[in-house]
Amino acid sequence: MHTDLATLCVDQKGSFGTAITQMDRSRLGIVLVVDEERRLLGTITDGDIRRAILAKVSLEEPISALLARKAGTPYARPITASMGQDPNTCLSLLKQHNILHLPLLDAEQRVAGMVTTEEFLPNQALPLNAVVMAGGQGSRLNPLTVEIPKPMLLVGNRPLMEIMIEQLREAGIREVKVTTHHKPGKIEEHFGDGSSFGMRVSYVEEERPLGTAGALGLLEVPKETTLVINGDILTQVDFRAMLSYHLEHQAQLTVAVRHYDVKVPYGVIECEGPVVRALSEKPVLGFFVNAGIYLMEPAVFQFIPSGQRFDMTDLIQRLLDHGQPVVSFPVREYWLDIGQHADYEQAQREAKTLAWR
Repeated sequence: MHTDLATLCVDQKGSFGTAITQMDRSRLGIVLVVDEERRLLGTITDGDIRRAILAKVSLEEPISALLARKAGTPYARPITASMGQDPNTCLSLLKQHNILHLPLLDAEQRVAGMVTTEEFLPNQALPLNAVVMAGGQGSRLNPLTVEIPKPMLLVGNRPLMEIMIEQLREAGIREVKVTTHHKPGKIEEHFGDGSSFGMRVSYVEEERPLGTAGALGLLEVPKETTLVINGDILTQVDFRAMLSYHLEHQAQLTVAVRHYDVKVPYGVIECEGPVVRALSEKPVLGFFVNAGIYLMEPAVFQFIPSGQRFDMTDLIQRLLDHGQPVVSFPVREYWLDIGQHADYEQAQREAKTLAWR
C-alpha cells in the first residue's frame, strides 16, 4: 500500500508540468488530484499525460483542464475503495474495472492511500512476446559495423542489444525472437538460447534484407500481442505503460513516436495568392516521428507479405487503408536512435550517468 500522500497527490490548481514531475517522482504511473480538503477530484494517469503531449498541451495548463478533458469518458470518475478494505475486495475491483491503481479513502472521503495491481501480482510476466529487429547493415556507422552487427556495438562496457534484452526481461517479457542478417553469428554466439540472460531467445535470419517490417513475415503468426523494437535503440521507455495504452485504445498497432523540432533557417512568408498574410522569422516546426517501437496484435501479421521487402511505413499505410485502428504512443522517456557516429558518441557519454552502464 502507498500512503505517502505528498507523493501521491497533486493540487487541482497545479500545472500540467507539476503533474508530470510528480508522476516521475512516484514512478507509479498516476497522480491523484485533490482539493484543499484532500478530497479526490480525479486522477491523471500515464496515458492521460501522453495524450496531452500528443495534443500539444502547454506545461502551464492547469491540472483542472486535464481533468476536464476526461469528462464523458469511462475514466472521468475514479474507482475507489475504503481505507482498510479487505485486500481480496481491492484486487477484485482492480480486475473488474481493468485498472492498475485503486485510491483508498478515509471515513471523511479524503485520500488516505492507494493500492496497485503490482502489489497483488508482483513480477507478473507481461502477456507479450518481443521481436528485436537486428538485421540492419549499419553502413552509416562504418567502419565500426564492418565486422560487428550494429546491435553488438558496446555502449559503456556492454553490447547495445544486451542492454535492451535486460530491459525487456525486467519489464516482464520472457521470450524474444531476433531477426538477423549482417554477421548473425556474432549475435547468436553472444546470446545463445538466452538462458544465461533469463530469457528464451530464438533467431530468424533474413537471407536478403527485407526492410523494416519484412522479416516479420518470416515468423509464425503469434497468439498474443507482440512488441517489435529496432535493435539500434537505446531507451528507457516503459513497456508496461505502452501495453496499457495499447489495450486502452483497442489498437491493432501502436507506434511509439517522439517529438522532433525542425528549425527553418529563413523567414517564412505565408501567402494567399500574391498577397502576403504573415511572416514568421526562423520558425521552429514540431513533428512526431517514428521511434522504432511497436505493439502489434496477431491480426496485423496477415497484412505482412512473406519473403518480400516491406517497410513499417508500408505496413502502417496498409492497416490504415483497411480501416484498422493504429494509434501513436508518445515516448517521453529517454530515447536515442544510434544511427550515426554522433549518436554513438552521445550514447557513450551518457552511458556514464544512465542506468545501463
